[in-house]
Amino acid sequence: MAEIALQIDIAAPRAVVLAALDSHDGLTGWWTTEVDRDGDVLLLDFPDVPEPFRLRRERADRERVVWTNVGTFPPHWAGTWISWDLADQPGASDRTRLLLRHGGWQPGSEDGVPLVAGTWAELLVRLKDHAQSGKVQPYFVKPPQHAP
Repeated sequence: MAEIALQIDIAAPRAVVLAALDSHDGLTGWWTTEVDRDGDVLLLDFPDVPEPFRLRRERADRERVVWTNVGTFPPHWAGTWISWDLADQPGASDRTRLLLRHGGWQPGSEDGVPLVAGTWAELLVRLKDHAQSGKVQPYFVKPPQHAP
């Protein structure tokens, strides 16, 4: 079964990286402008998609953040999970080593993995920049809806 694994070093403490992964302001700072919650389920809305991605938070602490896809969209994400392992960089407790893993791809959905991996790589750069600088620069920006 396919799995995406990407690692990046971030010049920010774990608490800052955790906030970027587990708070509204954090997620809108690097991922998408449209983030909501329904209990422990993140609702992430993106331009030109029919419905939000639904990711249930299974865990969120200084060592790991885990989400499970619980929505029907996108279909190729069905049954997948995303984990973020946070660790201090060797010899630098004020810097974070972040390992992203996205797995659980069902047979027949593997064709989408390279595109998703490329998007995750671009998102990690945004997350790193946001955590290090505080700059708000979401990768996906949903235009405001206009009333008829």
